[in-house]
Amino acid sequence: MKFSYRYSRQVVVNGFGVGGQEALAGGRVLIVGLGGLGNPAAQYLAAAGVGTIGLMDNDVVSPSNLNRQVLFRPDDTDISKVKLVQERLSRFNPEIEILAFHQGLGEESTPEILKQFDVVLDCLDNLPARLRLNQFCLSLRAPMIHGGVTGFYGQLTTIIPFGGPCLRCFSPGSTLACDCARVGVLGPVPGVIGVLQAMEAIKYLSGVGRGLVGRLLVFDGLNGTVDEVPIKRDPRCPACGGHEDQLIN
Repeated sequence: MKFSYRYSRQVVVNGFGVGGQEALAGGRVLIVGLGGLGNPAAQYLAAAGVGTIGLMDNDVVSPSNLNRQVLFRPDDTDISKVKLVQERLSRFNPEIEILAFHQGLGEESTPEILKQFDVVLDCLDNLPARLRLNQFCLSLRAPMIHGGVTGFYGQLTTIIPFGGPCLRCFSPGSTLACDCARVGVLGPVPGVIGVLQAMEAIKYLSGVGRGLVGRLLVFDGLNGTVDEVPIKRDPRCPACGGHEDQLIN
């Protein structure tokens, strides 16, 4: 497969090469949540040449988004986020397909949408929605890359259903269980975590490197540190602790 010059700096990377770029071109990634995490994740996946990117969100732009959601402008207020991101990424990289789903997780069509993709990015901003997406991904055996932020802090892990811990296995003790609307977030923090989510997706699609399965990356922007916390699957987890054939599809 011949690629345009825009990917020339990727295909020369040792260990990635043309094979990695071909894998991205054939890859399908769904981003759920187009806020501070979803904006940078979408930008970098589009720049990398992921062939199909799905965008799911039922929200519209508000002025409070603008400190961290860098694809939006002040005159975008009250316009659908998925519509805007689809338009801007399509212009940025016309070689890829951008699919827009203006809906939340509660719609009946959600499982059918998730089935269309190779990997799902959890870019949501509250724990109940994250846990709901976690359950969908377990039921569909869909890999999920979780990101969460609050204040100066962020976290990231990759969830392979029944191949390691799921989000519910460790979320009761998560330091990021509260939502951004109540406790706030410094703008660059979701930028860091969203870009790392894109990196995890690129690694997963191309088969390079070591994914963050069973490992929680914790970013402390205040002190400039990154730590790794081992996490294990909980055999008593109400989401994944039983036999996987007991899940309802």
